Amino acid sequence: MKFPIIAYGDPVLRRKATAIEPDEYPHIKELVENMFETMYGAHGVGLAAPQVGLSMRLFVIDASTFGDDDPSLKDFKKAFINANILDETGDEWAFNEGCLSIPEIREDVYRKPVVTLSYYDEDWKHHEETFKGMAARVIQHEYDHIEGKLFTDKLNPLRKRMIEKKLNDISKGIVDVDYKMKFPAAKKGR
Repeated sequence: MKFPIIAYGDPVLRRKATAIEPDEYPHIKELVENMFETMYGAHGVGLAAPQVGLSMRLFVIDASTFGDDDPSLKDFKKAFINANILDETGDEWAFNEGCLSIPEIREDVYRKPVVTLSYYDEDWKHHEETFKGMAARVIQHEYDHIEGKLFTDKLNPLRKRMIEKKLNDISKGIVDVDYKMKFPAAKKGR
């Protein structure tokens, strides 16, 4: 089942998501599959639960599209539950990022190249792993979502002001997307 993706401006995207327990979500595998289906339908490489209106510490990533440039990502498809970043290291590097909740806007964002993470998979198996390069970047982007942050928060103030109108238009639904979205400031009955 594909969920509508929550657009910029919705308060759920700014809320720090809460940890979940196995007994609270006995159908977590179904939710994870629905999130992957939603992400693929929107041509994304990552999707966090707040982006589908659920304020929980869950995100999914399929970075296999970067497999040509980085063979270690050829089969990189994972779910991350109750993730916590333990460490970020290295010299920050820029990459042009986008976000399914902020369509039609892409900006250079600086992130550290190595991240160590503690998380559970959809079988509730605990992992502590270190990720590098593009995998680390995608994880950090999705992790920001469960912390109530967006990639636009990392832009300098001048750049933020330059895209402010576009951001406001997105929240009103004035944007061209080929996937279903919910817009917080859209006029009803349009």
